Parts: sequence; structure tokens; C-alpha cells
Amino acid sequence: MTTIQEQPPPSLPLRYAQGEEHCASHDAIVRDLGRQPYEPVWRAMQAFTDARTESTDDELWLVEHEPVFTLGQAGKPEHVLMPGEIPVIHVDRGGQVTYHGPGQIVVYPLLDLKRLKIGVRDYVCKIEQAIIDTLGEWNIDAMRREGAPGVYVGDAKIAALGIRVRRGCTFHGLAFNIAPESTAPFLRINPCGYEGLQVVALQDLGGPSSLEAVKPVLLLQLARQFGLSPRRDAALPDVLAAA
Repeated sequence: MTTIQEQPPPSLPLRYAQGEEHCASHDAIVRDLGRQPYEPVWRAMQAFTDARTESTDDELWLVEHEPVFTLGQAGKPEHVLMPGEIPVIHVDRGGQVTYHGPGQIVVYPLLDLKRLKIGVRDYVCKIEQAIIDTLGEWNIDAMRREGAPGVYVGDAKIAALGIRVRRGCTFHGLAFNIAPESTAPFLRINPCGYEGLQVVALQDLGGPSSLEAVKPVLLLQLARQFGLSPRRDAALPDVLAAA
């Protein structure tokens, strides 16, 4: 069985730790899983969502996956053009095909939307806005597109979304391209089902290549959007620690 290696959590900006510039009211545990294969983390967030109760704290999982193509519930195999050595996994999120791999930040918000009083449409918009505001920290103008979830800079997609909501609770999440190595495999697929869709990484636009430089900014923006008060926890989720 594939094991999950424990990683130290990311640090948050000092202004966030001091409680400035946000109105958080809901606790959330932040776990940085480091670099991990996809399937054990997917199974873990399924198990977490199935087991959670009304009193379970929300969590945000950050991970950098080993290379993988994931095909959502609406995914068509013909959009996987040349997978080569990269595995293709059919998953239970919405959407078409996408890629996860090194140089990309993946965040899985495991949130109780009922408790947060947020609808699914607003949930998607808030994730997109958190990414847009993160890019703004590096003076990069980004936008969303109606009917095509994700975040775009010009004609190129820099972040993809794929979500699932079960009993009012979310899993799956967002993938944010940081280093250029994260974009080349998209040439092997029709990203999100769109032939010829261009993708771009933050470093290509003059931003940092380090995931560690971006994580605290992205966490800050997600916390602001959802009114979360995050606390870091270096321990693995119980469902992973038991694997």
C-alpha cells in the first residue's frame, strides 16, 4: 500500500497570524501533505467527508502530486491524447480531464457549506477570487470566465477547479500552476475538454517559482473568502496516518 510521508505545515504571513485584515469566525485545520501520489489522498478525502459530522472542523489540505491525469465524471477519454507514462485515473469530481504534478499547488478545501452558509455557485466563485487576489500580489491581472470554471490570465489558464459536494460538504478542489514544469504535460490532453487551450504558470508571468512562496498568500486569500481562522497541524489526517 502506498504510504503518505508527513511534511511540515506552511507558515502563514505575520499579518495573518496577528489577525489583521480578516473577519474569521470558523476554525479550519491546515495540513501540508508535501509531495504525494494522487490516489491515496483522493481516498483519504473521500473517507474524511464520509466520516465527518456537524461538529467536525473544516480542513484545508495542500499537496504537490506525483504526475497524474484525472478524468472527472463528465470526462471523455478522447480528450486524453497521449498520456504516455503518466497514469490516468477516473475520479468522482465534476469536470473533464486535467493534470496534476510537480510545480503545482493543489488545495483541497474540506468545508461544510451549510455551516458557512455558502451555496455551491458562491463556493466556486470564492475559490476563483482567492486565486485572482493571490495573483494580484504579484501585480498579475487575472479573471474568471463564465461557463468555464478556473482562473485565466489573458487566453491562458493558470488554475483549474474540480469539486464534489456530498451532504453539503466539499472535497476535491483547485490546482494552481506555479513552476513551468507543471504545464508541459497539458500538451498531452485537451485541458478541461477544450482543444488547444493554453496553460501558463506563475513563474512564466514574472512570479515566483517556489511553491513555498505562494502557499501562505493563497491560504490567506482562501481564509478571507470563507471567513476561516486557520490553525496549522503537522499531523497527518487520521485516515492517512492509518494507511
